[in-house]
Parts: sequence; structure tokens; C-alpha cells
Amino acid sequence: MFIALTGTPGTGKTSVTKELETKGIQILSLNDLALSHNFIDGVDKKRGSIILDLDKINSYLQKNSNIHSKPTIIEGHASHWLTQPEWIIILRCHPKELQKRLNTKQWKKEKIYENVEAEILDIILCEATEIHPANKLLEIDTTYITIQEVSEIILNLIKTDFSHTKKYGIGKIDWSDEILKKHDR
Repeated sequence: MFIALTGTPGTGKTSVTKELETKGIQILSLNDLALSHNFIDGVDKKRGSIILDLDKINSYLQKNSNIHSKPTIIEGHASHWLTQPEWIIILRCHPKELQKRLNTKQWKKEKIYENVEAEILDIILCEATEIHPANKLLEIDTTYITIQEVSEIILNLIKTDFSHTKKYGIGKIDWSDEILKKHDR
């Protein structure tokens, strides 16, 4: 079983995967995989981030399918662009809380605003629906629950072979009312 864990920066991906790893789930970091195998297309200087070569990553994952012979989660902001995962879990967070989290990380105001706006507009969900069937996409709202609770939700999904997905089906999380509210820039 191969699962992508994605979401806007600050929604809890890295923290959740660290917790899941302590519970025996195999974790792959998309960025670490790209860096270690030179699956990089360049650098986005404006955003200060690497540009992943998703074709090379997808090819590598297809050729090395033994990587995900047991439940494996590939974590990363762009993991929903991968074609190999059977399930895509999108972590979500209310924009006000997301802004607080990114401020705590001391991100630049422009980058915070860009990510809050992306969360409000469901950018990752929209991108994921371009590649994956809607019934393979799940959303978990991390706003008011702990990393341990998010981890338990994901563990239960894995243990039940994703048979209890209705509660986390897409379309239940909607931050669109935030679009007209003023957010600090």
C-alpha cells in the first residue's frame, strides 16, 4: 500500500510522519528522495525551493515498487502529483491557524500569505483531482486535533485497508468564507 501525504506547508505533514514512523510505518520524504537521487529540475529563487523532476521520481517509484511492498507513506508538499500512490491524504488547516503556525516558523510575510491563500482556495485538492480519482482522495482537518490524533486517524485508515473513508472524503472542508476576510500581509 502506497500513500501520499500532502498539504499546504504548516498543516502537519512532517510532524505526523515522524509520529507514524515511531509506530512502524515506512516513511519516504519526497524532498529527500529528490535530493539523494538528483531528481531536481532547478531552483525557484523567488520561493527559495527546489523544483522537483516529477517524471524522474514517478519512474523511479515505478521501477522500485518493492519500496512500497508494506504500507509506505511518501510525504511532501508535492506528493499528490505522483502517479504511484493508491491513496492521497491531504492535511488541511484553517487559514487563521495556518498563519499562526507559519509565523511561529518565522516565515516571510509574502510566503505566509501565499500559503494561506493556497489553503483557502483548495489548491492542493484541485491539483490532486487532476491526477487521482476523487474516491482515492481524503482530507483531514488538523486545525484542532493533535499530531497524535492525526496519526491515529491515518493508522486506522491503513489498518482497515481504507474501508472507513467516508468521514474523510473530499469536499467537507471549506475555507472559502475566509477569502473576503483581511489577512495580514
